[in-house]
Formats: sequence, structure tokens, C-alpha cells
Amino acid sequence: MIINLPDTDTRVIARQLVTLRETGGIVTTGRVLTLIVLAQRDDDLESIIKAVNNVSREHPARVLVLVAGEPRGGNRLDAELRLGGEAGAAEVVVMHLEGEVGAHPEAIVTPLLLPDTPVVAWWPSTPPQVPAATPIGQIAQRRITDSLADPDANAVYTRRTGYTPGDSDLSWSRLTAWRGVLASALDFPPNGKITSARIEGPGEDPSVDLAAGWLADRLAAPVLRVVTDEPEVPLDADGAAKPPVTKVTLVRRGDEGECTDVVVEVENASTACVTITGRPSFKVALSRRTTVDCLAEELRHLDPDTAYARALRGLGRIRRLTVEQAEQARLDDDAGAHGATPANRTFAHAPEESRR
Repeated sequence: MIINLPDTDTRVIARQLVTLRETGGIVTTGRVLTLIVLAQRDDDLESIIKAVNNVSREHPARVLVLVAGEPRGGNRLDAELRLGGEAGAAEVVVMHLEGEVGAHPEAIVTPLLLPDTPVVAWWPSTPPQVPAATPIGQIAQRRITDSLADPDANAVYTRRTGYTPGDSDLSWSRLTAWRGVLASALDFPPNGKITSARIEGPGEDPSVDLAAGWLADRLAAPVLRVVTDEPEVPLDADGAAKPPVTKVTLVRRGDEGECTDVVVEVENASTACVTITGRPSFKVALSRRTTVDCLAEELRHLDPDTAYARALRGLGRIRRLTVEQAEQARLDDDAGAHGATPANRTFAHAPEESRR
């Protein structure tokens, strides 16, 4: 059911929702949270609504979608109510804000919040630098962003600077399955101390940077983040999207100095190969997580994500090089190990100007 309410206000919207509940058989009991979606005019609105509808099957919610309009235009609020059918277990209110109305989103959503339930805010594309400092961020227990969709070339580092407990990022959620595979691989003997790590993936995917930051924080060992020339979303030979991290190597040394390295390398959109020194290689299922998967995961736990906070903290400890720079660094290290003078030590440490 879709009901259009042009040039309206929040009192009319709230009254219409009550009427639908009393006369239309719309059931609201069991809804567990209010999800506020802050979208831009250029965002794919239907894809966003489809995602929250699918997520609502696990997390029934009232969804308030605020679409920012022209701030210099006349004041106007156009609303659209979507209930039942494709809306799943969600009660979706889409509101297009024009003029000064858009400058006060908290005044728009406050009368429509479900009582005695958590509030979560999601910025699908362009979030503020410090989400927790915004009026919506201040009323939300959880603030979800997506550095991959952010036009800011260094969005993940912006998130690090403005981090507040309760912030989260779908670019971090995309790593959950990969982190599980890597942790499981470390359970296999022979064991040894991890002395360094090398992680590879597209330069434009912030998930790879977060993965490197996570390893740097957890391992307390040098982590090299190698920027490959793959597209922002890496593809396999069939054109299907692969997970963000295409290869990771954990260098381990046993008690007697023997090599016990662990390598996890993505082969295609659904499979990764795990290689552990001294053991036969084996394959595991590993695919790229969708926005629905990631958003549903974020809504399962509304307490601060300490693992994400540590991954952000670890970003300052990683060494970020291109493939060419990483190869030069390896040659320099080999030369240094044999007593030779490195050919170009400064080139190996040259920072990249931008992630994108």
C-alpha cells in the first residue's frame, strides 16, 4: 500500500499512520526500532528502500527516509507512506524536504519516533564528518555510514578522526565473513608467532584499509597494505563481485625459526584458497556481502562496536604502498639482509596522495 501526502506536515503524517493502524489492519506491535535514513537527491532511493524492506524481515521497524532537497527553495514537505506488501515488516515513511524544512531534520522525525524503542541513523552515501555531532546523530544510539559509497576519497580516515562510540561503517561489516575465515585458518597447526602481515586489495575500497588496521591493532606487528590496480569492487573472470580483500599473507615463525605462513587468497566470487605452510591447501566458501547482509548485522547489536573502533585506531600503524613500491621495498629488504646498499629506500616509503 502506497499513500501520497503532498505538501503536508508531521501532524498529518502521524494522524494518517494512526488511522491506518485503527482501520486498515496495519499491525505495528513487534516493531523493535526506528530507523532514520538520511538520503541525498542523487541517491538510488528505490534501492535504499528495497534494502530496508528486506532488512525489516529480520528487524521489524518504522523507517523514516529523509531526502534532502533544494535548501534555497520554498519550504515544503512531501510524504509517501509505504505499508504492507513489498514493505515487508517495515512501516516506511519517505519524506522529501525542501527549503528550510531540511535544515531541521530532528524536528521532522521526533513526532514520528516509535516510543520506548532504539533509534538508529543510516547515511547511505554522504554522511557528516562527525555523525554524532548532528541533531539526528545525537538522538540515535547507532550511527551507520558507508565509506565505500562516500564521495570523500579518504572517508575511512575521516571516520577515524570523527569517531564516537556508537558509530559503525558498512565497509567494516563487509569483512565479517573474511575475518572468520582468517581466524579459523590460524587454528590449524603448525602454530607460530606472527611477525608481519601483507594485505592486498583495490586502492579505492576502504574495507581493505580497515582490514589492515584491524590486523595492525590485533597483531602488534608490521602490516603492509598493498594497493592493487583492481576496480573499486574487484571482479572475477565471470564479472561477479569478489570480497574486498583479495589476498592476505601472515608471516609466522615457529619456535625454531621455521616458516609457518598463512595465505588466504580469493579465487572467484564465491571461493577462497587457504594455504598453510606444511599442510595441503584447501578451499572455503567466501563471497561478497550485500548491503542487506551488512545492515542487518549492524542492527543485531546496538552497543558500541569496539572491534571497529580498534580497526580505526590501527589505521595509523599500517604501511600503504602500491604494488611497485611493495616490490621495491622487498628488494631493498633483501639487499639489506645481504649487506648491500638499498637502491631506493625512500621510494618504498613514499605515501600515496589519495585513496581514490
